[in-house]
Amino acid sequence: MATLICALVLGPFIAGLGLCFVKPDRLRDVVVTVVTLAVWCGSVTLAIQPTPGALAGGLFERTGSQWAMLLTEAAMALYVIWVGIRSWKLLVVALMLAQTGIMAWLGFVSSSHLPEAQAFFVDKFTVIMALINGLIGGGICLYALGYMRGYHEDTHLEVTDRRPLFFALLFVFMGAMFGIIFANSLLWLFLFWEITTLCSFLLIGYTRTAEAQRNALRALTMNLAGGVAFAAAIAWAHQKTGVLELQALIASKQGLALVPAALLCFAGITKSAQLPFSAWLLGAMVAPTPVSALLHSSTMVKAGVYLVLRTAPIIAGTTVGFMVALVGALTFLVGSLAAITTSDAKKVLAYSTVSNLGLVVLCGGIGTHQAVWAGVLLIVFHAIAKCLLFLCVGVVEHRLGSRDIEAMSGLILNMPRVAVMMQIGMAGMFLAPFGMLISKWAVLKAVVDANPALSVFLVFGSAATLFFWVKWMGKLLEVFRPREKFEAEYGAGEAVALYGLSGATSLTCLFFPWISTQFIEPYVVGVYGVSVSMAPGNVVIMIIMMVMVMLFPLSFINYGRWVKVIDAYLGGANLQHSSVRFRGSADKPQEVVTHNYYLWEFVSETWLSRWGTVCAAVLLAIMVLSSMLTKAPARKQTQPSGLSGKTAAALTVR
Repeated sequence: MATLICALVLGPFIAGLGLCFVKPDRLRDVVVTVVTLAVWCGSVTLAIQPTPGALAGGLFERTGSQWAMLLTEAAMALYVIWVGIRSWKLLVVALMLAQTGIMAWLGFVSSSHLPEAQAFFVDKFTVIMALINGLIGGGICLYALGYMRGYHEDTHLEVTDRRPLFFALLFVFMGAMFGIIFANSLLWLFLFWEITTLCSFLLIGYTRTAEAQRNALRALTMNLAGGVAFAAAIAWAHQKTGVLELQALIASKQGLALVPAALLCFAGITKSAQLPFSAWLLGAMVAPTPVSALLHSSTMVKAGVYLVLRTAPIIAGTTVGFMVALVGALTFLVGSLAAITTSDAKKVLAYSTVSNLGLVVLCGGIGTHQAVWAGVLLIVFHAIAKCLLFLCVGVVEHRLGSRDIEAMSGLILNMPRVAVMMQIGMAGMFLAPFGMLISKWAVLKAVVDANPALSVFLVFGSAATLFFWVKWMGKLLEVFRPREKFEAEYGAGEAVALYGLSGATSLTCLFFPWISTQFIEPYVVGVYGVSVSMAPGNVVIMIIMMVMVMLFPLSFINYGRWVKVIDAYLGGANLQHSSVRFRGSADKPQEVVTHNYYLWEFVSETWLSRWGTVCAAVLLAIMVLSSMLTKAPARKQTQPSGLSGKTAAALTVR
């Protein structure tokens, strides 16, 4: 097991370093494909093996590895400081110096007093995250082969072709994410955390335009703020509790563990782009589509909510937990409302990501076993469906030359396969019996049991979610005139990723009860001693609904061949050879045009962002201060109402 984990962590790093020197397209295609297949096999192999818990780290626990850690951190710090000085961003320099100072003190001044920490920990939650990172992240790498070739050769000739660096960063990012998932030592976790920060900065600024560099620096600044909080959490935990293991910190019942937990939550909130830090994720849209998919769905932001859910047992029932829950609830509502106001497809997906991650943060703040169960479910379903949507939008943007939702009218005729896959992805985000809706129902139940006042955020945010998804789906199916179908919608690598994610979205929903039983419930039972599950009758109903829903996309496979568009009477003399133009009463040609509602007169994206940021900043300040003034109470185990409970003795853990 230790060898497999080391391979999953180090393998992508080695592949990334090698890809820096691979320039021929065919050789790059072979290397990326082989490494991706190896990562897929390793992730699946990990999933079918028993979870050992704490695990020796092999190479990561040797004396030389500690020096490698320090040298890597020093090199990254010097580079970031140089970037800050070159761009005149003194805040970047200050944050990096603060972070480096804390870790230098911990590494050198207190090195003789540092306790031994096992490098890795594997449980069912890590297995879930490893599958998401390996399978979805690998699919994004395959998709990027064809996409980046067309990006540089067809649509963005003005951008310098730096694909060797691009693919190197993708795999280094993947390896760092595996490190975050498996790390038990807070020191190693911090190193991998900062590697993802640096990689995201380089990927967002890939095009080197003024906008890309500005947004990349914003992402770097905000994530460095989280890095300072992370470093402070490690130093506090070492000084006050003598603990440098994540699992030991979680298991600790000492009140002093609440401060590092609050600081870790702060770091997680920055990485998951919650208010007041959501601007960095919205700015990441300037990067090529594979970067957007990587940051928004499977890796970067999931690292943040992963850490928040890990610390949930510590903050449950405290003021810290309530503030974290409020930040998540506020982000969900603001993000959902803001998504209504824009027609930019990537921006809608970005706001949807921010809002859905807010639900996961809300679950972590509540911290009950029922909320954590729902939060893990949200991570699984969101990662698959949202990645599918981002990749589909990338294909559409490449073919249509626009990512405006209004330009996607009648896409079911232009690009029938992509349109059907987009319908699947959108259905996976909000329709029954897809998992996101089931997860949101579970979140609502957990919120009502823990703090009913927070349900107001869920109700209004969910209503806004329904609005922006439905109007986009309708635009894809809207047909005014016959359309010409594109001969080639995507390449081979893109096809593998799109078809794979479409199938995964449906199959994950179909086999959701099995996924919950085999992976999510054992994790929740291991932490809380009790879990939740759906009643057998509800499972049967869900499967029947899933089969019926799966028939829907099949009806669109040959949609363009069967549908005949005829002229409709338009209140005037129809013009010849046009089904949407007519001669009006003033003898002037008129055209039927439809547009979605964006409610600009009622909802302002700027106003929502401004006040949401202010409110969230106040909540985070209260969170940190309250952690220093209060002690965590003993955790209480409660049996939820409305959902069937399973005790540890009654649940079979495999």
